[in-house]
Amino acid sequence: MSQDTVVELLAELIAFDTTSHRSNLPLIAFIEEYLARYGVASRRVTDATGEKANLYATIGPVDRPGVMLSGHTDTVPVTGQAWRVDPFRLTVEGERLYGRGTADMKGFIAAVLAAVPALVESELAVPVHLAFSHDEEVGCLGVRTLLADLACQPVRPAACLVGEPTSMKPATAHKGKLAVRLHVRGKACHSGMAPEGVNAIHAAARLATWVERTAAAKASRGPFDARFAIPCTTLQVGTIQGGAALNIVPQDCRLDIEIRNVAEDDPEALLGELMAVAAALEAEMREISPEAGIRLERLSDYPGLSMDDDHALVAFILSLLDERELERIGYGTEGGLFQRELGIPTLVCGPGSMAQGHQPDEFVTRGQLARCEAFLVRLIDALSGPEARRRLAAGELLDDATA
Repeated sequence: MSQDTVVELLAELIAFDTTSHRSNLPLIAFIEEYLARYGVASRRVTDATGEKANLYATIGPVDRPGVMLSGHTDTVPVTGQAWRVDPFRLTVEGERLYGRGTADMKGFIAAVLAAVPALVESELAVPVHLAFSHDEEVGCLGVRTLLADLACQPVRPAACLVGEPTSMKPATAHKGKLAVRLHVRGKACHSGMAPEGVNAIHAAARLATWVERTAAAKASRGPFDARFAIPCTTLQVGTIQGGAALNIVPQDCRLDIEIRNVAEDDPEALLGELMAVAAALEAEMREISPEAGIRLERLSDYPGLSMDDDHALVAFILSLLDERELERIGYGTEGGLFQRELGIPTLVCGPGSMAQGHQPDEFVTRGQLARCEAFLVRLIDALSGPEARRRLAAGELLDDATA
């Protein structure tokens, strides 16, 4: 595996505009064809529209569980961002490689694909599974069909590494997320007759105030998880829209609310508290207009990730890295779903930094890609050859997780 190959593959991947509102099928077809060149079979798991797909492949023995390398193929939009370079053409300037998705997370996918020839040629005692998903950026939606597919298979992965950008530091935890939209329906009238109407923005403001007060309570009283830079559950109103003109009592307003929870907090319970406030408010509104109301729309949710620092997978991955520091990340990944839905021990570790992800002129460095390449070489060595087979037979590899 050479860095030139990784950069060439990254250039190919960046050229596909896989912004979440677009189909990712051209990129999936590219990966399928690439894997087929090395005799690796893969299978698509499509969404209901047929316009997007996950891709799954196994290299090595197919009769036993192995280590899954997982990455999402979609990216966030570039709309409204001031890019200095073409976001869909890889630009190399010294140590930095620019383009949408270089850090989040096509750099990881490029490194994994570059490792395929070595994986195929190795005598793997433990297989390596490749999982490439869609629609992660809009709430980890796409991977759910892949999870359902894997749940029905006779063999599923024993461990998972999600290659989100962590500067190649393994992350053992991240918070969960629940995002909802509240549609507030009031009653319009001329502003000079305001008491005869129901002001949807005023009602929405009361809901926003509850969110603000609850967030403050979490910050002061917890529960706390000291592993995170912000150790408590956070709540916020991200957008609020409503009203037509200053002289009209607004009939409609909507607000988007986000909860990012530590493991000790139940986001559904918090949502229940919010909806109890909404129900009381709705009753007041309907005293003036029976048509008034508040409707809940769920936007997305995913569970947090929480791995014990002394888990065998943590020790195994650390043994393959020139890194001994564990991370707890502030953004979400598909890792919590692999852990919750399939019981697969999961870590997050990949090249690049989320400080560059989602930004204009997103980039990953050559040094980060080199560290990822070195890790993959060590992973292949650890899972290959007579010594790996001996450790597998003795139940020593991954602490029996893959035996």
